[in-house]
Amino acid sequence: MEKRATFSNRYLPYALLAPQILVTLIFFYWPAAQAIRQSFMLEDAFGLSSDFVWFENYVALFKDPSYYQTLWTTFVFSGSVAFLSLSVALLLAVMADAEIRGATAYRTFLIWPYAVAPAVAGVLWIFMLDPSLGMVARGLKSLGLDWNPRLNGTHALTQVVLASAWKQISYNFLFFLAGLQAIPRSVIEAAAIDGARAWRRFWTITLPLLSPTTFFLLVVNIVYAFFDTFGTIDTMTQGGPAKATETLVYKVYSDGRLGGDLGGSAAQSVILMIIVIGLTAVQFRFVERRVTY
Repeated sequence: MEKRATFSNRYLPYALLAPQILVTLIFFYWPAAQAIRQSFMLEDAFGLSSDFVWFENYVALFKDPSYYQTLWTTFVFSGSVAFLSLSVALLLAVMADAEIRGATAYRTFLIWPYAVAPAVAGVLWIFMLDPSLGMVARGLKSLGLDWNPRLNGTHALTQVVLASAWKQISYNFLFFLAGLQAIPRSVIEAAAIDGARAWRRFWTITLPLLSPTTFFLLVVNIVYAFFDTFGTIDTMTQGGPAKATETLVYKVYSDGRLGGDLGGSAAQSVILMIIVIGLTAVQFRFVERRVTY
């Protein structure tokens, strides 16, 4: 028999929802509306005077060649971070799901990095990859690779991708491990009895049953790479060298906060919001078709 929750007061459900609705209105819809309004304004650096200029900020933005370079860098960076963090997290989750001694301790250690702030993660990787002091950088130099992210844009982008992906691996690991533990062991055992080897069992049984979790994490990781990596980039490279690691979210900050172009920065934030919403919609429209529930 189906059980349904009943409320003695008809206004109680709305009262329970009110705090969340209020938070959403104040911290999402209100800033978004302000950014849209500001993108049509030309303001001075102090915000004391403003003029309505229609779409001039957008026109100037799309005429700027450096904006397209930043757009390309953002897509490369986001795709690399999402792929690397998801693949490594899945590998670690499969290994941690095995019946081994001390598995609980391993799982706990793998979760810890998620508690590290993005800026702290950036500092940790700077110490490892610094061309003068970093242990990893010295090892690369001993192998004949002249590692220098201060001057080489490819090296700088690589280290930012590594730091950002490392920060997100623990989050992905939690969900992948939960998804693996939810798969009935009887299904895996039946495939093993039928002669399917471990690799075939993973591709034909485990991975399809993990598709809902993978799809959710794909959406979350794309949003993370577009927005939440600002602290890591600001700590490690400040968008350099020569804007090689400047993503859209960092360009919003550098042009608005440092450059004083408040209207142009607002226009960039609106475009960034549209891109993320569009990517999420595309994923739900096309990628979700391959998800097996």
